Amino acid sequence: MKLFHYVRRDGTENFGDRLNLWLWPQLLPHLDSVQDDTTWVGTGTLLNSLLPERLATQKAIIFSTGAGYEQPLTILPDGWQISCVRGPLTAKRLGLPQRAAIADGGLLIRQVFQGSSAKPFPVAFMPHIHHVADAFWEPLCLKLGWRYIDPRWPVEPVLAAIDQSELLLAEAMHGAIAADALRVPWIPVHTSARILDFKWQDWCASMEVAYRPQRLPPPLTYKPVALGVRSGLRATRHWQRCWQQGRWRQSEAAIAAQLVEIAQQVSPTLSRQSVLDRRLGQLMDCLDQLQSTW
Repeated sequence: MKLFHYVRRDGTENFGDRLNLWLWPQLLPHLDSVQDDTTWVGTGTLLNSLLPERLATQKAIIFSTGAGYEQPLTILPDGWQISCVRGPLTAKRLGLPQRAAIADGGLLIRQVFQGSSAKPFPVAFMPHIHHVADAFWEPLCLKLGWRYIDPRWPVEPVLAAIDQSELLLAEAMHGAIAADALRVPWIPVHTSARILDFKWQDWCASMEVAYRPQRLPPPLTYKPVALGVRSGLRATRHWQRCWQQGRWRQSEAAIAAQLVEIAQQVSPTLSRQSVLDRRLGQLMDCLDQLQSTW
């Protein structure tokens, strides 16, 4: 069986995508030995019209995957087996029963990652993959005394950095997913229209938590982004107001002050332990059911 993970056009690999190469071989150690012309599609916002062309096989097992980017799938290919999807919004978009909506499989890092009780970092910040090339966030975090987490790092250093922090401010959704699994409170922070509200809303709904992003005007280093393409109506209105008020971009000092205020005054999010345990159990049950047929 083949393992699918998304690689960006520039060749860089994002934490949430690379997680597939690290997580599934540990949970499914016999995946490579399954003699079946099928592709395993796991974590990522991958359920769109482009996915059938990207797969190496016509058959696919969809496990905890999300919808959101690109054009939606209007017809599910005959060779696809939908085990479960990320959340209720994905299920609705694909016309699936709500019982197919469980949660993002990234939560299963809790089953295989051995964390530490030490918390040397009071706050960590993990930007969106589109924003790391600006070389803005790492020196800013250094000035604030925060832990900077690059979504391009290998999986285990990312997990260790999150686990060793008392609070995570995350533009990267899979950073928040990892934090929730490791029981680290998190706050979603968005600094551009590139960040997709739909996928956050989908996952938050699956974990029974409110989605309350803290939106900031972008840094001076960011290039303008077309409005309304991915973020959704509410986010688009926010960026439009920023533009109208002359706050389309702001200085490093202004952003630093706002981030500190967010970290100190905004109540972080963490799903209830009972919800996390239930979702982990459901995901593991789906894995067991799939393996019993191989």
